Amino acid sequence: MNNTLNTVDWSVIPAPEDDGGARHLPGMALPAIALPATSGGLINLAELTGCVVLFAYPRTGTPGQIGLTDDWDMIPGARGCTPQSCAFRDLYKDLTDAGASSVFGLSTQDTAYQSEMAERLHLPFPVLSDAKLELAEALNLPTMVVAGQVLLKRMAMIIRNGRIVQVLYPVFPPDRNAGDVLAWLQNNPA
Repeated sequence: MNNTLNTVDWSVIPAPEDDGGARHLPGMALPAIALPATSGGLINLAELTGCVVLFAYPRTGTPGQIGLTDDWDMIPGARGCTPQSCAFRDLYKDLTDAGASSVFGLSTQDTAYQSEMAERLHLPFPVLSDAKLELAEALNLPTMVVAGQVLLKRMAMIIRNGRIVQVLYPVFPPDRNAGDVLAWLQNNPA
């Protein structure tokens, strides 16, 4: 794993503020939208039963090319997609043991890029592509525009039988997000 992407001094990175962009989500039913997955095919989150963990992030970096812009690290909430994904990878078994029937990552990057990243990071769960912003627009997910690209703001949603029951937003530092989701699942069994 590339240390420059996964090892970050969070004390020098600006934390995102709660802009209220996710307050409307708890209680919402997921729309019937099928998204391309790195596991192949399409996944419609609204059709899944049980407890689904969906974590969203702006974009993962490419080794040797950390950000879209020179000031990527100074955009609150931009830096940390690889550490966040790796934390979910590392806690995957614990998350499923705590009741998650499925775990998914979500970004607006295309499936080809996500597939390379999922393989490189050895992710045991699929990553979903919302490159057409269908889910983002249907749920009015919080987004940001960087270098002309619409990116999802970092968050995690816990979904039970197609309905959002918990949202963690904003997320900082990103590498603790999976642990926070795990703690919520352990404290709120189905």
